[in-house]
Amino acid sequence: MAISRRYLLGAAAVLGGAAVSWRLTAPTAARTPEEAFPFSLTDAQWRARLSAAQYSILRGHGTEQAFTSPLNDEHREGAFNCAGCDVPLFSSTTKFDSHTGWPSFWQPLEQAVGTRLDTSYGMVRTEVHCRRCGGHLGHVFNDGPPPTGLRYCINGLALTFAPAGA
Repeated sequence: MAISRRYLLGAAAVLGGAAVSWRLTAPTAARTPEEAFPFSLTDAQWRARLSAAQYSILRGHGTEQAFTSPLNDEHREGAFNCAGCDVPLFSSTTKFDSHTGWPSFWQPLEQAVGTRLDTSYGMVRTEVHCRRCGGHLGHVFNDGPPPTGLRYCINGLALTFAPAGA
């Protein structure tokens, strides 16, 4: 059977359209209807407050490239805060090297984060967000160290670091 150029172009258009459609809709699949958070800003205020990369992660549910965050190598005593609203999220005492390329913690501070089901990109994961502003932080997995067995895999750009005593 001979395949015509027209057939190939048509098939490519359909597959390309499906891929583009999936790519545009997949990240929003994890979002639930807008929730009310204690700290909220307009989209314009978020864009003014955050860098483009931080906005992509915190407000757009993006992910930074692995092994690019300086916070991966941060080992001082202190707190890791939300880059969106500055609330403390994780203590340096719960940070560990997961060898994944993102800052990882085995436990958040009490009442600091929330979670929700994330089914984007054809996977089922648990998304972690800031309980105060709703900013996307990363995901939590069940392959962490004792005592919790959890690995909070967090985008470094979603965090700032506040050294103890500063």
